[in-house]
Amino acid sequence: MSMARRRQLLLVVLFSVFLLQLLHLAESNHKHGHGRRGCGKTCKSTASCKKGLVCLQGECKDDPDKETTICKPLEPAPGQGQCRASGFLHAPKSSKGCKDCCQVGKSYPQFKCSPPVTKFTKAILTVNDFQPGGDGGGASECDSKFHSNNDLVVALSTGWFAKGKRCGRFVIIHAPSGKSVRARVVDECDSLRGCDAEHGFYPPCQPNLVDASPSVWRALGVSKNSDKFGWMDITWSDAQGASD
Repeated sequence: MSMARRRQLLLVVLFSVFLLQLLHLAESNHKHGHGRRGCGKTCKSTASCKKGLVCLQGECKDDPDKETTICKPLEPAPGQGQCRASGFLHAPKSSKGCKDCCQVGKSYPQFKCSPPVTKFTKAILTVNDFQPGGDGGGASECDSKFHSNNDLVVALSTGWFAKGKRCGRFVIIHAPSGKSVRARVVDECDSLRGCDAEHGFYPPCQPNLVDASPSVWRALGVSKNSDKFGWMDITWSDAQGASD
């Protein structure tokens, strides 16, 4: 056998070994859940699973009793465009106890992004208390101040807040009724952090929220007695004429 032929055969063998190693690695990662915090790892008891997971049918999975979402696919939720969760925030060992506060043992999705901004960007309008001592948590991110709930002010999800680039700028909020209002951006609705005093002990915000003062809701003709108050589909757009 010629030297050139031997080299060719050696290269074929080495390439085959390389492919087998890649296949073994991929199978191992799938089996042991290396890509998602131990999800799918073979187990005999919950003690062999990572925190927040339980052993079910021989595999480490989310705890159905605690409703953990560690293994839940990081897929965009309805209305969130192509914005996918970047990770999960695990709630602290103690809870403030309010209805919407972070719950012990639960995990909450985190988002670095928000859906793309268009001429009429789809969003969910929520209500926030911007005054000191309210359930909005700490002072506003833009100016380190609290604001009256009679002011037309909003907080935007992390991606739309754009590291403060929209601070002081105005957005126009369009309600399904046809009414609209011009409001100033003063804060970030943090989509990465939460479950602490600074964030009112609430989970991280969804990536598609416009968190508005009660005054904004009144301007849109939605009273506190309405079943839409606190959670309503809207669209918003950047107002012409940057800031005040």
